[in-house]
Amino acid sequence: MEGLNLFESNILLWIQENLRIDALDSLMLLVSAVNNAGILSILVVTLLLLLRRYRPVGVTAFFSLAIEFLLVNLTIKNVVARVRPYIVNEKLLLLGHVPYDYSFPSGHSGAAFAVAVVPFVCGRDGAIPNKCGVFALAAAFLIALSRLYNAAHYPTDVLVGILIGTVTSILAYKYIYLRWFKRKLGD
Repeated sequence: MEGLNLFESNILLWIQENLRIDALDSLMLLVSAVNNAGILSILVVTLLLLLRRYRPVGVTAFFSLAIEFLLVNLTIKNVVARVRPYIVNEKLLLLGHVPYDYSFPSGHSGAAFAVAVVPFVCGRDGAIPNKCGVFALAAAFLIALSRLYNAAHYPTDVLVGILIGTVTSILAYKYIYLRWFKRKLGD
C-alpha cells in the first residue's frame, strides 16, 4: 500500500504544482465544502422528498445515499483505514478543513454520486427532467475533482467513491423505483 500511496500522492503533488491557482482554490474549497458531511446530498434528497411530483425520485435517492453511507463511512473507511495523502507526502498542502476520518473511499464523492445518478437514470423514465440529472452529475463530478484538487483524497479514493455511489444508485433505481414506484403507478 505504501507504494500506491506514494505514487498517488505524487499525482496530487503534480496537481498542486501545476493546476492550483488562487481563483480555483477558492472555488474548489467552496465546491468541496457544500458536501461536507453529505450536506448537499441530504438537501437534494430532502427537496425531492418535499416535492410531491418528485417524491419517488427522492425516496430512491434516499435509499441510495443511506446504503452508500453505511458502506463507505461506517464500514469500508474503518476496515481499510487508509491515511490521508497530505500525511503521507509532507509536500502536499491540504486545502480546507482537516478531515477526521480515513481516506478510502471518498465519502464526498460517494454521497454526491449516490444522489446524482438517481435523477439521471429516473430522467430516462420521465420521472424528472433530464437536465436535472445532467446537472446533478456535473455537480457530482466537480465535487469529486475538488477532493483531488484539495489533496484530501487519493485518486483511487475518489474513483471507488464514485463507483460505490453509482452502484448504490443503480441498485436503488432497480429495487426501489422500478419495482415499487413503477408498479404502483401502473407503468
